[in-house]
Amino acid sequence: MQSSMAPSRTMALLAMLLVSRLFFCSQASTDGFLACLTASVPEQLLFTRSSPSFASVLASSVRNRRFLTQATVRPLCVVTATNASHVQAAVVCGRQHGVRLRVRSGGHDYEGLSYRSARPETFFVVDLAGLRSVRVSLGIPREGAPATAWVDSGATLGELYHAIGKASDRLAFPAGLCPTVGVGGHLSGGGFGMLLRKHGLAVDHVVDATMVDAEGRVLDRDAMGQDVFWAIRGGGGGGSFGIVLSWRVKLVAVPPTVTAFTIPRSVEQGAVDILTKWQEVAPALPDDLFVRVLVQRQVAKFQALYLGTCDALLPVMRRRFPELGVNRTHCKEMTWLQSVPYVYLGSGATVEDILNRTDPVDTTSSKATSDYVRHAIARDVWEEIFATWLARPDAGLMILDPYGGQMARVPEAATPFPHRAGVLYNVQYMNFWGGGGGDGAAQTAWVRDVYAFMEPHVSKNPREAYVNYRDLDLGENVVVGNVTSYEAGKVWGEKYYSKGNFRRLAMAKRQIDPDDYFRNEQSIPPLDADD
Repeated sequence: MQSSMAPSRTMALLAMLLVSRLFFCSQASTDGFLACLTASVPEQLLFTRSSPSFASVLASSVRNRRFLTQATVRPLCVVTATNASHVQAAVVCGRQHGVRLRVRSGGHDYEGLSYRSARPETFFVVDLAGLRSVRVSLGIPREGAPATAWVDSGATLGELYHAIGKASDRLAFPAGLCPTVGVGGHLSGGGFGMLLRKHGLAVDHVVDATMVDAEGRVLDRDAMGQDVFWAIRGGGGGGSFGIVLSWRVKLVAVPPTVTAFTIPRSVEQGAVDILTKWQEVAPALPDDLFVRVLVQRQVAKFQALYLGTCDALLPVMRRRFPELGVNRTHCKEMTWLQSVPYVYLGSGATVEDILNRTDPVDTTSSKATSDYVRHAIARDVWEEIFATWLARPDAGLMILDPYGGQMARVPEAATPFPHRAGVLYNVQYMNFWGGGGGDGAAQTAWVRDVYAFMEPHVSKNPREAYVNYRDLDLGENVVVGNVTSYEAGKVWGEKYYSKGNFRRLAMAKRQIDPDDYFRNEQSIPPLDADD
């Protein structure tokens, strides 16, 4: 008995010593890291867990309340950078002491990966909300100099749009609808909105950028090289390749008057037939016309933006989509800038409202995922969706954004975003619940169940998804030997980026961050070109 117990006691003692040593080493590393930051970053910009303001600073850009609970893995500290040197210091200190970071611009990551970890991990957050400058240059058209803007990653889309619209009512930028979304995260995933059929993705118009790499260097387009510059424009820059500080974007021309309309159609009013027809009509309309659909409960709400007047729009709708029944009473003429609050915030909103960095939806919890449709879904399937899935008491909504136009003309490999020619529309499945709405289990189950139901009707091999609608249900990284596994990453990565683009992203990661410092649950893994 004694001879068998002795080895057990010895092993237990060794295990205790090992755990104790690891704890003290980790504590020493953490203390050294915080000391490094304290010496390098102004104290008013550094919020540790012991700071009275830590909780409010962390929560300031949390857009999904399900990641603001006691169970959420929280950072050691938040660095609220206001210039490049603060970001450089954060990277250098983090790397030197083995503490990884998350980068937050607007906080809209659907899985909260810009400010939390899905697994137990020691990390900190670099918050870029203090880096929010927008500098518009109108260019010199007669000399071939285009209108551009330098915009910091911490600026919101609303701040960018407002600056452009105030500089000229003939200029715009083709990015997302939600004005509180941070520019950095949005461009890192591609970015699309009401101008996508005319002008494509937001990243199609990025012409330069500045980025802090894993060595703490500030690099521009030339210094980072063409492979890395390709990768940050839609390949998840902030979580994989470095911290992009600012972007130079080319602005696009818009007419002085645009026309918007919103028309709800219930099932009783023929929503099933109209939506079935919409699938083939919307991606083939003139590029100046974008008609999306929000499908919720028993109503399909058709929401449109036309780059022109009502007089020019009506003949197009009568000829191409008479089923919707658009008439002059539906038309709302305005400037492009005025269309931003009208479409997202409603008819009573003003252009000043898009400067708000908060949104009522920030007080709710949510779950979402996405699909791409390349072949029109049959009428009987839509009938079943309305009768079964959208009729459930815990039902969410489906948002359908048509592609075609300029989106279809850009090659799949031009940027990491591959969903181009052949795509009819993107689908976003989303559900919300509030503080009194329970734990969200029923709402989350609805999203997952609808996603499973839709499998036969959407893209295949791979089943495509949009990275800005991030979903960890699609797969998570596995770390092997302190480096993210490429094979594990392919499971989710090829859905977001396609097989060829994902491999190219991984090779770019190897160039710029071979030690895999910038890492999260769905970051790009490094891959040697010879592998």
